[in-house]
Amino acid sequence: MLCLPRDSSTLSVVRHIAAAALEELGVVTEEIDDVSLALTEAAANVVKHSGEGDQYEVHLILENSTCEIRVVDTGHGFDSSSLAVSMAGPSEEQGRGMALMAALVDSVRFESRPEDGTIVHLVKDLSLRPDGPLDRLVAQEPAATP
Repeated sequence: MLCLPRDSSTLSVVRHIAAAALEELGVVTEEIDDVSLALTEAAANVVKHSGEGDQYEVHLILENSTCEIRVVDTGHGFDSSSLAVSMAGPSEEQGRGMALMAALVDSVRFESRPEDGTIVHLVKDLSLRPDGPLDRLVAQEPAATP
């Protein structure tokens, strides 16, 4: 978990730490790029929309070959049902982030708590390099019994 100040300079830090961790674990490059970009979009929304002095946390959770990222802010929350899920037009200056996140990961979910912040959940099933540490660990996991 990282706890960061609401500042645009933290976006590259978050992206690089997540990408380096996934690379070390043996995730294929294309999916590292997808996760990194979706995470950057989620964190950029926090920086843009939360209040002065707010902080945010980034949690990266790996379970088998599934990656869940939670971006948690301490802002005022919002009505997540009002989000546009379609891509903005080519002349629009904003409005692409939600559709981009949805295109890059398998699941995007928002949990907003009025006056208590928002959690963006990003979930991606990862492809692993056969020689990577995570692939070896997943292969060692005992099969679930019914």
